[in-house]
Amino acid sequence: MEDLESRTKRYALAAIRVYRRLPGDSVGRVLGRQLLRSGTSVGAHYREAKRARSTAEFVAKIGGGLQELEETRYWCELLDEACELPSSHLKTFLQETDELIAILTQCAKNARHRSGMKAKGPAG
Repeated sequence: MEDLESRTKRYALAAIRVYRRLPGDSVGRVLGRQLLRSGTSVGAHYREAKRARSTAEFVAKIGGGLQELEETRYWCELLDEACELPSSHLKTFLQETDELIAILTQCAKNARHRSGMKAKGPAG
């Protein structure tokens, strides 16, 4: 099984590939930059979480990654509808987005459970 650090890096590279395939008009450029920024930051949040000094810090960093994933999903939805892309263009990327949301959500829940923290915030 691929570790999450590698998987989030692969996700960032996929975001770059999606961005490169977008139309060069102003809508494609503006929405694409947003997708590129949020999609490539997920792995950075995960790496920061791995080096957290406490469970609370870990959960907060994972929460940041979840926020970026949700934002990436939003930009993909807008791109899909506004740019009339072929359905295959974003399908795999959106599937990976949803899988990473589920994985990071579970990571935060597990960390809270192990430490006795109460669930709250975006990771929870």
